[in-house]
Amino acid sequence: MSKTRVYELAKELNLSSKDLISRLNDLDIKVKNHMSTLEDEEVDLIMDLLSDKPQQTDEINQQEEDIFEDNLEDLEEERAYKKSFKKGGKKNKKNNKKVILTEEKQEDEIKIITIPEFLTVKELAEKMKVNPTEIIKKLIAKGIMVTVNQQIDFENASKIAEEYGFLVDKEEVKDELELLLEEAPDDEKDLQPRPPIVTVMGHVDHGKTSLLDAIRNTNVTMKEMGGITQHIGASVVEVNNKKIVFLDTPGHEAFTAMRARGASITDIVVLVVAADDGVMPQTVEAINHVKAANAPMIVAINKIDLPTANPDKVKTELSELGLVPEEWGGNTICVPVSAKKNIGIDNLLEMILLVAEMEDLKANPNKPARGTIIEAKLEKGKGPVATVIVQNGTLQIGDAILAGTTYGRVRAMFDDKGKRIKKAGPSTPVEVLGFSEVPEAGDKLIVVEEEKKARELAERRKELQKEMELKRKQKVSLEDLFSQIQEGSVKELNIIIKADVQGSVEALKKSIEDLSNEEVRIKVIHGAVGAITETDVMLASASNAIIIGFNVRPETNAKNLAEKEKVDIKLYRIIYDVIEDIKAAMKGLLEPKYKEVELGRAEVRAVFRVPGVGNVAGCYVLSGKILRNADVRIIRNGIVVYEGKIASLKRFKDDVREVQQGFECGIGIEKFNDIKEGDIIEAYQMEEIPR
Repeated sequence: MSKTRVYELAKELNLSSKDLISRLNDLDIKVKNHMSTLEDEEVDLIMDLLSDKPQQTDEINQQEEDIFEDNLEDLEEERAYKKSFKKGGKKNKKNNKKVILTEEKQEDEIKIITIPEFLTVKELAEKMKVNPTEIIKKLIAKGIMVTVNQQIDFENASKIAEEYGFLVDKEEVKDELELLLEEAPDDEKDLQPRPPIVTVMGHVDHGKTSLLDAIRNTNVTMKEMGGITQHIGASVVEVNNKKIVFLDTPGHEAFTAMRARGASITDIVVLVVAADDGVMPQTVEAINHVKAANAPMIVAINKIDLPTANPDKVKTELSELGLVPEEWGGNTICVPVSAKKNIGIDNLLEMILLVAEMEDLKANPNKPARGTIIEAKLEKGKGPVATVIVQNGTLQIGDAILAGTTYGRVRAMFDDKGKRIKKAGPSTPVEVLGFSEVPEAGDKLIVVEEEKKARELAERRKELQKEMELKRKQKVSLEDLFSQIQEGSVKELNIIIKADVQGSVEALKKSIEDLSNEEVRIKVIHGAVGAITETDVMLASASNAIIIGFNVRPETNAKNLAEKEKVDIKLYRIIYDVIEDIKAAMKGLLEPKYKEVELGRAEVRAVFRVPGVGNVAGCYVLSGKILRNADVRIIRNGIVVYEGKIASLKRFKDDVREVQQGFECGIGIEKFNDIKEGDIIEAYQMEEIPR
């Protein structure tokens, strides 16, 4: 946002600075002097208020009065000086005249210079038209020892310039990396239609792979030797002389991982649902991921050839999730297909083309290429190999490329059939050879002028990445939710709910969403039954969400990933605690008192019946350590079945204080005998958080 100085605005309004300052103070806009700055909104307000003509006449009269008063003051000052001339003789008179002239000159001229972040003493002296030795003297007085050709920073340079009566503006230099990432908008006449990029998602065993195989078999000419050989993670299919690109990246984990890294390459998502199974947990997850990404969706109801198939049941379940089929008056396209019997495949492809036509997908092929890495690996004999989807422009052999922190030159390109090609236009999947190292999936690929520049920019990105790791993006957490609402950085709080039963998920979802107010809208983006998984953490990271676990625990990998991604996981056993905590967080009352510190996990390998004592668990410590005085919880299939304390901890026949990772031990749990083989005993301590 640009700022305007008071004197500049006064000049524009044809007012004296003095008059404008008094008017600003009347309007309760606090300014100190003519050098103070005003925001754009304040300038607009003043312009509106002072633009009336009668006011302007009054202001001109007032201005004239001010000028007259100023002139009177000047005359009085001159008389005072003249009196002093008589006392001080000719020399004094001469000096005083000089002073008056210099002061008048300084008042008349307002000198502004623009200086960059760093500049040499010589450059600063040239800008101010002063002797460099004068500047060096001033810097030495400040304790900065420099020579004429040494650089000084903006802060010190501006202080020196201000001493000489200059106003300083900082030169805004756009980083070369920023300029490169900025894509110039294309002229409408240069844009040409491009094929849609389609991702297939769905629950395990619902027939994603079979459907892709069926699509490829239907639309591949028999001339190709040995049918289809799939070389890369994407395939191109031709229907009615129009191409469709299918991404083979399996599952929604990859989809979310790429979205979390800012890559949105999918134009259309095909959701595969089995007609006999209906909507399953992973189907719900996939739907939530697609909704969060705001991508158009087509539902393929697969396996309709089976006698147990019930497409209407699938449509009902989808309607409950907000995906109402078109034939029922909704917006969701549902296509019944059978990948095995090749039924409805052509209809599905036509629907994809129809949605693509509605989306009006276009790109400019006549410019340097930009694309996204969809997968990358190190191949023996080839080096780093990356599968790239070109999104705009045309990628050619010999192009200097930059992707994330890697760079290189395109040495060779292969299409989805493994055929060597020389150039690839928009929406073309290609395998690219020539990277300096293996790039990451989701990295943006950019063509630059020369390889040297690509290397420089890759090195710069590495440095920036290190800095970013130090000050990682602040994820939202319940503890700092209120302060973030106050700052205006949180307008919407996304929540993922995982519970032990579906009833709890529904109850929590309704209760939490009812807490929304004018300042913050609470949105449950996903709710499911079972332990907190890595997929949940990835979705939370991509959507900046908080995970709430009700009577469930996070898997070990999920917990590690949450720490790495700085995702806040909150675990509860009482539904009212969840509501109260979120309420308190929104009001700014949530003060953490205790935090749980996990000590270790042990797996129950055998259960021994001890007369007079009860059941004792023969355990193997998987991680951390088990302490004799620790609190424990028993986890069975990811669900907490009991919380309590350790009654006894033994190694062989000896009582011990602790048992480390990799050792076996016997654990007795207070007031709990229903221990079973395969249970996980998690030991933890409650640690007070200093306020």
